[in-house]
Amino acid sequence: MSNPAVQTGYAPINGLALYYEIHGTGEPLVLLHGGFGLTAMFSELLPLLAKTRQVIGVDLQAHGHTVDIDRPLRLEFMADDVAALIRHLGLPKADVMGYSMGGGVAVRTAIQHPEVVRKLVAVSVPFRRNGWYPEILASMEQMNSTAAVFMKETPMYQSYVGAAPKPENFPLLCEKMGDLLRRDYDWSADIAALKIPTLIIVGDADSVSPTHAVEFFNLLGGGKMDAGWDGAGMSNARLAILPATTHYNVFYSPALAPVVIPFLDAPMPATK
Repeated sequence: MSNPAVQTGYAPINGLALYYEIHGTGEPLVLLHGGFGLTAMFSELLPLLAKTRQVIGVDLQAHGHTVDIDRPLRLEFMADDVAALIRHLGLPKADVMGYSMGGGVAVRTAIQHPEVVRKLVAVSVPFRRNGWYPEILASMEQMNSTAAVFMKETPMYQSYVGAAPKPENFPLLCEKMGDLLRRDYDWSADIAALKIPTLIIVGDADSVSPTHAVEFFNLLGGGKMDAGWDGAGMSNARLAILPATTHYNVFYSPALAPVVIPFLDAPMPATK
C-alpha cells in the first residue's frame, strides 16, 4: 500500500533523470540502496527512519526508476550525483546512509563532497576491495551480461523489472556492475582524513569481515584508547557489529534502526 505523503521526482543531475522519493519531515537523510537494488528494498527500515526525519531515497544510475546513461558505473560518479541532488533539493547538508554499493557511494560522497554531508552511515561496505571475503571477490569476477540469465529467478531481478523503465537493459546492468565490482580500490588515506562523524555497521556473518570493519573504525580514530569516565577519549566514529546478521539481511534487520537512529539523533560533536 503506497503512502500518500511520499513525494517522488526526477532531478536533472549530470545527464541523468535521477529518481528520488521523500518520506517524512525533519533532518534530511539520503538513503542509498545496494547493487541491483532500489529504494524499495528499505521497506522495513525506511518507515522507522521517516518517523522523525526527512528520508530521501535515491535510485542510483541504472537502478530502479533511474534510466541508465552512456557512462560507466563508478562509485565516484554516483557520489557526484548524490551531492548534486542534495544541492538540487536546496539542502545545505544532509546525513548520508548507504548499504553495500550504496555504502560505497555514501563514503565517496563524504570524501568528495564533505561540505554537504553532516553525518555518514556506512553499512556492509569495505574501504578497500580486499575487505570482501575471497569467495565474494571470486563471485564478483564472474559478474557480466551472461549472469542475467541466472539472475532471472532472483528477487533482485523481479524488483528491477517491476521498477525499471527499460527492463530489457538488465543484461547491460549486469555487465556494468561486473566492470564496477572488478575495479580495485583502497581509500585508506581518504578515510583517515575524514572529519565527518561516521557510523560503520556490519553483520557478524557479513560479506565484509569484522576485522576489516575494525580497521575502518581505527582509520577514523576509533578504538585507539580508553575513552575515560567522561568519554573525553571517544572519537567521532562509531562501530556496530550486528549479531546473527548477514550481508543479505542486514538492510532489513530489526537491529539496524535502533543503532542508526541514536547516532543520527546525537548532537554534532564540537569542532576540534
